[in-house]
Amino acid sequence: MLGYAVVERFFGSLKHDWLQKVAQPTREHMKNDVAEYMKYYNLERLHSANNHQSPVEYENSLRKVSGWS
Repeated sequence: MLGYAVVERFFGSLKHDWLQKVAQPTREHMKNDVAEYMKYYNLERLHSANNHQSPVEYENSLRKVSGWS
């Protein structure tokens, strides 16, 4: 169930924060914008639940602590 909530949050943010605020003149433009948003969402967006780190930074910090590669 948790995975479903994460996906719902992502698509809700994509729709509300990105696609409705940026003009989408063509399908290709929208595809590029979605790819850019995915990069932002995973690599740049800071989250308070992740100690103000991006999701990728947070996962990498957990791997270092646990010894996972």
